[in-house]
Formats: sequence, C-alpha cells, structure tokens
Amino acid sequence: MRNLSRHGASRFELVAWALGSGSTRGMRLVALAGIVFACAAARAGTDPPASISTVIDVRAADLLVQPASANWISYNGDYSGQRYSSLAEINPSNLAGLRAAWVFHARDSKRLEVTPLVVDGMMFVTASNDAFALDARTGRMVWRHSWPISEGLIDDAAGHINRGVAVWRDRIYMETDNAHLLCLDARSGNLIWDVAYADWNKNYGATSAPLVVKDKILVGTSGGDDGVRGFVAAYDALTGKMAWRFWTIPAPGEFGSESWPGKLYLHGGGTTWMPGTYDPQLNTIYWGTSNPAPDFEGSVRPGDDLYTDCVLALDPDTGKLKWYFQFTPHDLFDFDAVETPILIDAAYRGEPRKLLVQANRNGYVYVLDRTNGKFLSATPFVEKLNWAKGIDAQGRPITTGVQPTADGTRICPGFAGATNWFAPSYSESTRLVYFLALEECENFFFKPQPFQEGQGYYSTGAKRIPSEGSQKVLVAFSLDTGSIAWKYPQSGGGRSSAGTMATAGGLVFFGDDAGSFEAVDAQSGRALWHFNTGQDINASPMSYAVGGKQYVAIAAGSDVFSFALP
Repeated sequence: MRNLSRHGASRFELVAWALGSGSTRGMRLVALAGIVFACAAARAGTDPPASISTVIDVRAADLLVQPASANWISYNGDYSGQRYSSLAEINPSNLAGLRAAWVFHARDSKRLEVTPLVVDGMMFVTASNDAFALDARTGRMVWRHSWPISEGLIDDAAGHINRGVAVWRDRIYMETDNAHLLCLDARSGNLIWDVAYADWNKNYGATSAPLVVKDKILVGTSGGDDGVRGFVAAYDALTGKMAWRFWTIPAPGEFGSESWPGKLYLHGGGTTWMPGTYDPQLNTIYWGTSNPAPDFEGSVRPGDDLYTDCVLALDPDTGKLKWYFQFTPHDLFDFDAVETPILIDAAYRGEPRKLLVQANRNGYVYVLDRTNGKFLSATPFVEKLNWAKGIDAQGRPITTGVQPTADGTRICPGFAGATNWFAPSYSESTRLVYFLALEECENFFFKPQPFQEGQGYYSTGAKRIPSEGSQKVLVAFSLDTGSIAWKYPQSGGGRSSAGTMATAGGLVFFGDDAGSFEAVDAQSGRALWHFNTGQDINASPMSYAVGGKQYVAIAAGSDVFSFALP
C-alpha cells in the first residue's frame, strides 16, 4: 500500500482512493481509518517515531524491581507473581472517567491470551507466532516479526496460542507453537537466533511466555494431555546454548520412577506450560507442572505420579531440584498445577514467613513456606467440590473415591478446573489474593487407549451436564484469616479465561465472563466500572505509565485495548 498521507495526498484524494472499485475496497477503507487516526495523533503531538528511539536495555537490576511501576517488564509484572502495580493515578475517585485510549487489532489471530510487556514506553505483544512492538501511548505498530504457524500440531498447540514475550538487555524472546525459542532484536524485530527445544516428539507444543532469570531464558512446553515428557529448560540469553534441563517425569531408576513402568516415563505428561516465579534472595525458581498422562486412566501409572501436579523449587543456575510439593497425587481429573505460584513475604499466624500461595485447579487455595515447601494450609474456594473431603496435615488430599468410569461419573470441579492458568494477583495493602474461580461439575469418562504420536492421550474425557449451570466468580482470599473474604459472581456461560491485576489505587481489574473489562474496590469487591469489549476475554490485565500518565491494558478477542484517564 502506498503511504499516501506522507506523499502530500489531500483528504479528498484519500477518500477517492479508499472508495475506489475493486476487491480491495474493504482493505482500503480500513487503511483510510488508520491514516485518519495517525493524522489525528500527529495533530495532537503524539505521533510516534517510525522506529524505536528509546534504547531498550533491560538489565538484571531492572528485573529485580518490585512492585511493577511505569514498566511492566515480565509476564506477571515482576518476579513475585503478585501482578500488583504501584501506579495509583487511576483510583475510585476518578475511575468513572477511564476511557479506551487506543485499540490494536492483531489481524491474523482469532484469540489473544497475551499479557503485554512495556519497557520505557514501548509495548511488546504476541499473536500466534508473530511478535509486535507498539508505541504504548498510541498503539501504533513500530515493527512486526512474523513466523509461520505450524501445520500438524494437536490440542492446545494447534490453537497457536501465545501468552507473550520476555525481555533481556536489547533482546526479545518468545516461544512458538511448535516449541522453538526465538531471540529478536528489540529495535528492529529481526531474528538473532532460533532454537528448537522439543522436536523429538511431535505432540510437543508451547503456549507460554518465557521467564528471564539472570542471564538465562527459561521455557517449558504444552502437551501434558498428549503423551509427552515434561521439562523446564534454561538457555543462555546471549548465545541460545542450553544451560540445563529438568525433567518432570523421572527416568527409570530415579526417585519417583516407580509410577512410570517401562517406557511410560517418555509419555507421562507433567508439562510446564505457564511461566514460573523467582525469589532472588533464596535464588529459587518456583514452577508448576501439569497433569499426568493418560489423564483419566490411573491403572497404568501407579502411585503418586511424580512430578505431575506439583510446584517445583529449582536452582536457576543448575536446574537442580531443591524441593517439591504435590497438590493432587495420582490425579485422575486433569487438575494441572501450573497456576501462578505467588511469592509473598508477610506475617502468617503471628510469624513472619516467606510464603508461596497458589489457588489450585483442584479447588483449594494453598499456603506453603517457600523456603522448604512445608505445607501450612489449604482452603476450599468453590462450593461444588466432591473429589476430596479435605486436605490432611501433611497437605495430601483426603479423597472421596470418585473417579472416571465407562458410563460417566459426576465430578466437581469439572475438566476446566476450579481455576486455571489465568493470572491471580495480590495487594499488600489489603492482604487479599484475587483470582477467578469456576463453579462447575462435569461427567468424566474413562476408556483405555495406547499412546500414538499425533493424537491426544486422554483415555477419553469429560462432558458438560446439561441440567447444571456453570458460573465464574471473582474470589478474594484473606491471608489474615485464612478464609474467603468476599466473592463477586459473574454473569455469562463460564467459558472465559480472564485474569486479574491489583493496583495501589485500591482497585482490582479483571476480565469478566460477559466480555467486559471491569474494576472493583480491592477491599470490598464493590463493582465500580466496566467497559464492554464485545468479545470474549482470555487474557490477564497489566498497567504501565508513559510520561507520568497511567494506562491499563488487556487483550480481548483479537484486540489489545489500552485505557487511560482524559
């Protein structure tokens, strides 16, 4: 397309060009709208440069900043996983004036699950296998790096979902749908190197954002339902050379291998499809693992099935395991434990502790001592929960004995879990943990099947119960009382995957189940503001500032929305 607006074309010439005949008329109209928007921005003095003028140079000290402020520098804002912004310009007194500042449309993606990163006024987002750099003030694209989507993938990877990038120095890192790690130049988007890190079993995929720790890029894979062997791997940020790999399914003779007879360890699941968190003082990474495979048949994998449904504490320099905690031993319900492990330093039951808090897919919110993995408490957060009667003093579930059958068994929570990968958050001022929960039961079915490359390895599945409804609920869990502080029920069909963010302005932002971006009072849960995006929201919000002005952004459908006060 010619850049008519930069070649002296008048408004009348632009309109005539856009309305001209031919099959490209619709594309021209869209382009005209973009030109008009850009011209308006230029008149307002906000037209961004054609390339990045700010030097992107994210150093180790920048990654250690907590909580997030003007920059949102990693998937959860900072290493703690608290997804808390110290920005407070937007607050209950002026929230009514919050408006959409700009919208960026990713035309080659039907569903975004990305959390944008912002560094010094530049935003980095992904859609499928593409990466974009945007001016964070206007949403104008600065560069785009395209990578073809992969054919022949299955399950989650076949959806070509990507949840974002990582930044180190002047480089951008992203995972592709077929588990390649790409290193891009932050100024131009040009490819520096590409590493295929899981190409020996075609059922592997990747959907996550990488995590930068020191000078290493940490990655995981999807495919836990498809008969792969899970792992966390670390690559040198400069060269792309692998530094270490930790396998989540032990090999024959290793601790925990008794659950994996024969060659089943090669197909045991336990994937690591969401980024972990990191404690620099303890020099420890905390990473969640997914369910065992096959999902619904336990007879072929006797015992606890380590290290599935666990949080792993790893040494970032060597990949060595420090400790583990398993939430759902011998899982028969697909209760992944990849939900964000939130790191909180706080008084707990009268004693200062280094805590790890996770709202788990199995329906309990857990509090652990993250120095050693000691179990401290577990609290149910959904009403519909029938697979366990409670959690014992060691943190093991007291199961009821329900399990999938050939004819189907009603099990709660359902296949999607009581919560899932979408981000929780924590506010130091309220001492509340916020997350979206799902009240749902489903019928679980069981039918043995052999592993086959190119197919799922579920040993059948789950179905919704037509006579029972499903409902999403925003939950606030109190560290002080160890109980649920309040719940905010949602309207909708229970199918969204939207996360939360807390701010120093006393707000919790989240995507609701009816396609609206919403804010509530962080202390009480009182509804304060919403914006109808008109699309399903399957992503988590973030906040940033440019020139002292606070913005709040979230992906909805195939668009990224950014909001600000007038």
